[in-house]
Amino acid sequence: MNAPIPSIDFLKHADAEATLAEVAAGLRAGTVIPYLGPGVAELSQSAVPMNPEALAAFFGIKVALPRRAKGNAWAAAQHIESNKHRSTVTTLMAEAFAAPVEPTALHRYLASLRLPMIVDAWYDGAMRSALRERSDWGEVQGITRAGIGEDRWYRFYDAAGAETDRAAASGWTTLLYKPHGSIAPARNFLISDADYVEVLTEIDIQTPIPDVVKDRRTERSFVFIGCRFNDQLLRTYARQVTKRSSTLHYAIVEPETLSKNELRFLFGQGLTPIALPLARAVEILTAAG
Repeated sequence: MNAPIPSIDFLKHADAEATLAEVAAGLRAGTVIPYLGPGVAELSQSAVPMNPEALAAFFGIKVALPRRAKGNAWAAAQHIESNKHRSTVTTLMAEAFAAPVEPTALHRYLASLRLPMIVDAWYDGAMRSALRERSDWGEVQGITRAGIGEDRWYRFYDAAGAETDRAAASGWTTLLYKPHGSIAPARNFLISDADYVEVLTEIDIQTPIPDVVKDRRTERSFVFIGCRFNDQLLRTYARQVTKRSSTLHYAIVEPETLSKNELRFLFGQGLTPIALPLARAVEILTAAG
C-alpha cells in the first residue's frame, strides 16, 4: 500500500528562516553536510543542462530518440550507448558540460568553511572551481564500469586534478563527493541505464559508496539544497548516500513545485522541510558567516 500523501501545509511553517539559520550553524560547525543538486549551479545561469529533463532534451537534439527515451536522460543515454557506442555518450556529455559553470555565492561560501564533506549530485565543475584556492581537499567520483576492465566503482582525485588513491583521501580536510561523476577533471559520467543497473544492484549493501564517505557521514546531518526528488533514481541516491548517518536531515523546497512522489519521499524519509525559494535560502546561508 502506498504511503499517504502529506498535505502541502506540513511544509509551510513560520520558522523556515529560523530553521535554516540553525542549519547554517551546523554547516559552520561541521555537523551538517550539504547535498547539492543541479538547482544550485543553475543560479549561475550557465548554458549547460541543469536538470535531467534539460539533459534529455540536449540528447534529443543530437540524436533521434525513440519515444520511450524522450524526456528521460538515463534512457536517452542508454539508447545512444546501445546504438552508437559508449564513446558517443561520453563525447556528448563532454559537449553538454563543456561551458564552465561559474561558482555561485553558495559554492564559494561552502568552499570557505573547511567542511568534512560536500556532496554534489550533478555533472558540472562549479564546486571544484570554488575549491581551487585551497590545497587541503580532494574528490571522489562515481564512474561507469563500462569497458574499464576493473572492479572499481569510483576514482579519487587530488586538488590539482591528478588521480590518487583512497589512502590520500583520509588526510583531506574536505572531501568533495560526486556520486554521478563530473566533467572535471577526467570526464567520468554515470549516465546510462546500464551504468545505474550495476550500481543499483549493489547500492543497498553500500558497495558503490566509498568508505571515506561512509566515515564522514557518520552522526552528521544532511541538508539538500537545489535538489528535486521527482525521479526514482534521484530518490534512491539521496536515501543511500545518507544511510547510517544522523536521523535528522533537511531539504530546502518550494512546496508548490513538488510532485506527489516528492511529497511521499520527504514524508517517508522524515526530512525536515525548509519552505523557501532557493535564492532566498542561499542569501540566508551565505549571510550567516
